[in-house]
Amino acid sequence: MKQVYVNSVGSISTQKTFDGSFLEDVIDHEDHVIHALDPVYKDYIPPAAARRMAKGIKMGIVASKIALTEAGIHNVDAIITGTGMGCVRDSEKFVSAIIDNDEQFLTPTPFIQSTHNTVGGQIALEIQCKGYNFTYVHAAISFESALLDALMQIQEEEANHILIGGVDELGDHTVKIHQIIKHIKAEKVKSSQLLASKTSGAVFGEGANFFVLSSEKGETSYAEVLDTKTFNTLEKDQLQSELNIFLKANNMEAKDIDLLVLGNNGDVDFDDYYNALAQDLFTQTQQVYFKHLSGEFNTVSSFGFWLASNILKHQSVPEVIKLNHTQTVQFDNVLLYNQYRGENHSFTLLKKC
Repeated sequence: MKQVYVNSVGSISTQKTFDGSFLEDVIDHEDHVIHALDPVYKDYIPPAAARRMAKGIKMGIVASKIALTEAGIHNVDAIITGTGMGCVRDSEKFVSAIIDNDEQFLTPTPFIQSTHNTVGGQIALEIQCKGYNFTYVHAAISFESALLDALMQIQEEEANHILIGGVDELGDHTVKIHQIIKHIKAEKVKSSQLLASKTSGAVFGEGANFFVLSSEKGETSYAEVLDTKTFNTLEKDQLQSELNIFLKANNMEAKDIDLLVLGNNGDVDFDDYYNALAQDLFTQTQQVYFKHLSGEFNTVSSFGFWLASNILKHQSVPEVIKLNHTQTVQFDNVLLYNQYRGENHSFTLLKKC
């Protein structure tokens, strides 16, 4: 089967990642919810068009264009997107209009732009891609579903270059609902103190992270993607055995992993899943986390994927993401593990290229 390489990355997040830098100037947010930093959208999208676009669409288009530019290509064979909530702001607008206008005289635009596949469609229109275009809406494993699709297509030689990404935006009404059901922390928390909060809930965020996956290694390549696997439900006592099966399928053992990337979000009720690996199988392995920088959202694992790809390319780990004091000289194999509230677990394995 063909090998699969991450040839470029593009990230819009709550950090200044849109300029291609790798966590050089980290912002220590303090809030319940943190919003993505906006690039100058008119540099990528005509202002007249951008005014009609939801934030999720703009973030997705810009992140994808950054990735395509770095890869040095103008088009791809396929576009595969993952999103948990789609363009939720337009969804909220449309539902609010139904109530406010007594179901009469409704403007259809928010409804049309609220569908989950809007981001993938708009990207295709921007770059004039007429190939395979698919959107996965699988909650916290939406990005991994897109990644798995792309892996299979390239490995089976059905495509050479595929643009994949994960994108989610924040909506005011949706945030309020999550606050009511206590999925968002009641108190404001500084990013640097997230794991010390010891309270229920997470700090929510938003962002878009896109990547060009290719069958051939290029000058800009970041990493090789070996495999990804997802689980809808997984008990804590099953975690290690399932991970060992996953690693064995890729001819590896826990000792072969040089870096463990974990999705700790400071939720005292569910971070035990990460601790189950960090404090047992990988006690001697260097560990990092990322959600204190990005916030929690359905496709936040795409930010973790961006982080792992950068670490493999630059062969360095910024101090701000370190979970332990283990020092590794060289990073060859990186494992990314994520879950949300005890469900939708994912393992993703990347290799230095």
